[in-house]
Amino acid sequence: MLLQTIQNKIYEIRNQKVMLDFDLAELYEVETRVLNQAVKRNIDRFPERFMFQLNPDEWKNVRLQTVIAQIGKNNSSQIVMSSTKHRGAAYLPFAFTEHGVAMLASVLRSKKAVQMSIAIIDAFITLKQFALTYKELADKITEMERKNHKQFKDINEALNYLLQKDEIEKKQSKRKRIGFR
Repeated sequence: MLLQTIQNKIYEIRNQKVMLDFDLAELYEVETRVLNQAVKRNIDRFPERFMFQLNPDEWKNVRLQTVIAQIGKNNSSQIVMSSTKHRGAAYLPFAFTEHGVAMLASVLRSKKAVQMSIAIIDAFITLKQFALTYKELADKITEMERKNHKQFKDINEALNYLLQKDEIEKKQSKRKRIGFR
């Protein structure tokens, strides 16, 4: 369950898988400002490939994605996200890559931070493995389609016919029959 929770907090921004400061603070059970202060005190440990600040457009997109995801879960359109409601344009969140998350454990120095960093890195690894497996599967299917194009075409036509069979029969049953009854 924790892995699923973590994976739901991983976003793709600037073609990188990242986690946002307020989500990490929630997982580490610290305030967002405490997490950001610890990072700023050790800023030399966080080059841009480990951490970057979102621009206003990226932040708007993340908030929109999060609200849409929450609406899908709760089936309610009146959701106020507690993690984002106090954050204005002047306080754009920081995004941490997998390596930035690993560095956070050394900056925060608590048992909870170390345990959560391990769990988060496991989530990143699981996502990478899934992406590789998915790509391999997609490549295999593409190769099979290329080699057996005629067979796949026939199977596809048969499946489409079976899916539409009921509709075709309904249309034919409405027609006035001629001939012997």
